[in-house]
Amino acid sequence: MRVQPPLRIFVGWDPAQLRACAVAMHSARARASAALDLRRLGLPELVARGLYARPTRHPEPGRPGYYDEISAAPMSTGHAIARFLVPTLCGHEGWALFTDGDVLFRRDPADLFAVADPGCAVQVVKHLPIDGQGLKMTGAVQTSYARKNWSSVMLFNCGHPANAALDAGLVNTVPGRDLHRFCWLDDSLVGGLPSGWNHLVGTSFPDPDPALVHFTDGVPDMPGYEHCQWSDEWHAAARTCGYRLGRLSEASR
Repeated sequence: MRVQPPLRIFVGWDPAQLRACAVAMHSARARASAALDLRRLGLPELVARGLYARPTRHPEPGRPGYYDEISAAPMSTGHAIARFLVPTLCGHEGWALFTDGDVLFRRDPADLFAVADPGCAVQVVKHLPIDGQGLKMTGAVQTSYARKNWSSVMLFNCGHPANAALDAGLVNTVPGRDLHRFCWLDDSLVGGLPSGWNHLVGTSFPDPDPALVHFTDGVPDMPGYEHCQWSDEWHAAARTCGYRLGRLSEASR
């Protein structure tokens, strides 16, 4: 299916991950052959607009993550659940892509929209289950749940009738684990994407040339991940968008 530009892309951001989001957005622009409607998706703006009303405990000074009272579970970023507001933000019309902020586009985003299937309500890379729970990134809890990482890159058919149920009321009342398993959809409406469009660095099966890499365990500017696979490309993109000596220029924020 051909999706007409501008192509809507929402990139999750969190105040603790400004650099990662800036790099992700820059990489999308740099690879794009079509016009993009590229937006950050963050908790402060959504709360201010009255779209996000979940009781959320904010991180203590010096500690990462959040705590969601409805889920009775931690969230590593502010967009952990806010991502499911994308169809609402799009007026339940057209197509839109959501990605976590810790990704790097290595191919043209138009190639991803080109596989849009109007019969699906959402399309994702269907990763195999990952067992266990631990820490990731700056110490945030790595929580296990059904269909983990599926929702880190989602191509939404916002106008699909089944997505009418995914409104702010549902997003603000349902446990996060249910949203991440697409509880509002029949399984037949959760379509697939080619695996290269959400390649989990250090976890996915080897792929010499994935379209989008996802630094889910840690972005290359974090201690211990400076030399992970594709870190050179990430650092090159970071320098281009204003990342210098551990700081981003104000224009990149």
